[in-house]
Amino acid sequence: MAVSQTQVWQSATVVEVSEIARDIKRIVFAPEFPVKAEPGSHIDLLVQIDGEDVQRSYSVVDSSEDGSRIAISVFKAPLSRGGSEFMHAVSVGDSMRITQPLQNFPLRVGAQKYVLLAGGIGVTAIANMASVLRRIKADYRLVYVGRSRDAMAYLGELAELHGDRFSAHIDDEGTSLKIPELLADVDQDTELYMCGPIRLMDAVRRTWIERELDLPNLRYETFGNSGWYDPEEFIVRVPKLNLEVLVPTDRSMLEALEDAGADMMFDCRKGECGLCEVRITEINGVIDHRDVFYSERQQRLNKKMNCCVSRAVTSPSGVRTDSASGPAVVTIEPN
Repeated sequence: MAVSQTQVWQSATVVEVSEIARDIKRIVFAPEFPVKAEPGSHIDLLVQIDGEDVQRSYSVVDSSEDGSRIAISVFKAPLSRGGSEFMHAVSVGDSMRITQPLQNFPLRVGAQKYVLLAGGIGVTAIANMASVLRRIKADYRLVYVGRSRDAMAYLGELAELHGDRFSAHIDDEGTSLKIPELLADVDQDTELYMCGPIRLMDAVRRTWIERELDLPNLRYETFGNSGWYDPEEFIVRVPKLNLEVLVPTDRSMLEALEDAGADMMFDCRKGECGLCEVRITEINGVIDHRDVFYSERQQRLNKKMNCCVSRAVTSPSGVRTDSASGPAVVTIEPN
């Protein structure tokens, strides 16, 4: 059972497609019912996967003042569940079904200081925030983290636009971000907005808590394909529903259970809201918690998981061994 914001679906025409970094395409739509996208907003789209319409969410990078043009950027993930592959095949002139902009990650104007942290394709959720803060002359820093320069979308444009307020940390150039240094001069009057891989976000959150900074000032959005381990297929058992389902590497537990006919509760599908929470009654393997809903202590307990993003793997290393007799198995009770 889906529980979400009111979604106004509309037709939209693809008016621009360009490759802006390695495996990243910028796609611009002309929507049927234009609405300006505020910073931190996203749109949902219907993509075709195995002949079926599937809903996917993408952050809005920017939009025109009147909303007649709205842009997203899509990374073609090597472990894609099909959505990014579909989006990388669209062409100018194609018509798609999209929602009007939706908001789960709002920028609060009025803080004394801001730190904006973007990891990889997470820059799509952060770039528009930085533009707004620049325009209103706020006190802000924009920090962009990536593995290599050629895989960082909008790197040159952001550096030019934000000048000395911008810094880039690039792993293969030996300038990887050090979280303690990032937060060294952050105080209780600073709000930090971040979007990126779970490892980056978890490291920031741990240090934030250690420094006893105000938790409401730490705001974030994540994406569900980032985890601690590479995805493996695993088995989920739901005794109350008499179900045993194999979850493939390119499907989430939530999607696999829906495919099997289970009526599931969910909203964000990104591990943020906790609505898809299920209770774990038995586990043969290790839970790869990919959510940002639970605290570190709750994740260690392994009593519950967010089935929209979290998975099971066979070993704590995330690497299958010769002794592994089969996939990991998790037995659950839906809420």
